[in-house]
Amino acid sequence: MLPPYRRIVDELRARIVSGELRPGDRVPSVRQIAQRWGVAAATATKVVATLRDEGLAETKVGSGTVVRGRPAPGPRPRQVLNRGHVLRTAIEIADLEGLDAVSMRRLAAELGVGPMSLYRHVTNKDDLVALMADEIFGEAEPPDPGPDGWRARLELIARLQWDLSRRHLWLPKAVSFTRPSLAPNMMAHTEWTLRALDGLGLPMATQVREALTLHTLVVTTAMSLAAEVEAEQETGMTLNRWWLTKRKQAGELLDSGRFPLLAAIPEDTVSDMDGLFEYALARHLDGFAVLLADR
Repeated sequence: MLPPYRRIVDELRARIVSGELRPGDRVPSVRQIAQRWGVAAATATKVVATLRDEGLAETKVGSGTVVRGRPAPGPRPRQVLNRGHVLRTAIEIADLEGLDAVSMRRLAAELGVGPMSLYRHVTNKDDLVALMADEIFGEAEPPDPGPDGWRARLELIARLQWDLSRRHLWLPKAVSFTRPSLAPNMMAHTEWTLRALDGLGLPMATQVREALTLHTLVVTTAMSLAAEVEAEQETGMTLNRWWLTKRKQAGELLDSGRFPLLAAIPEDTVSDMDGLFEYALARHLDGFAVLLADR
């Protein structure tokens, strides 16, 4: 069975092929798709992105997303590129469709240039992804010197990174702990975290492990959030709607009396990712406070 976004794409493709939607005609907007087909906004967004990716539609300034027309005769105008333009375009693709959608060929198509011209600005896709992540970390520069106290500072840096990960769901997949990129903006976050730990009498190895553990807490929770958003895009079903479809089966298990504690869990607890992050952060810092007290 095709996922909802794919069925909508196929329906719109048929309208384009039949001539019902002609070159230059407006493609239904994200809001219109969501309302007409009764799907989530994320699913509607993926429909529009897929139409563009498959060459059926294009975005024009002042017109929105329209049916792609035949290319004009003659050579295409040459696009003057710089690294910032390349990164911003790659980030837009990743934000909309995920990191897997970012490729040198796709990026070149979006920019209207040949793929080889990109290699003057990035070495390969790995280099591109690292630069994209560093660009995002540069959006949230930690304050100098920051609030007083190690706990307030660690809360601040963790929440900054959580906010970045929520706005750019692909970001956690782009960060490596074992093979970190020599990326100035990401390094600045780590340096700031280490400064928050400096003066507490901890060995440097412990400070580094604490900085990595704090970031791991953010990344792990953000990956769960990203997985849920991806599932919603693929199925067109929100988590709350998914639970509704499982309610009968879950009710049979929970009403059996075998799992009384699970039966008592409020329905919205699991889906509250912000609440989960704040709880994990608070309990982790409570534990770190015990470590400091013991020393």
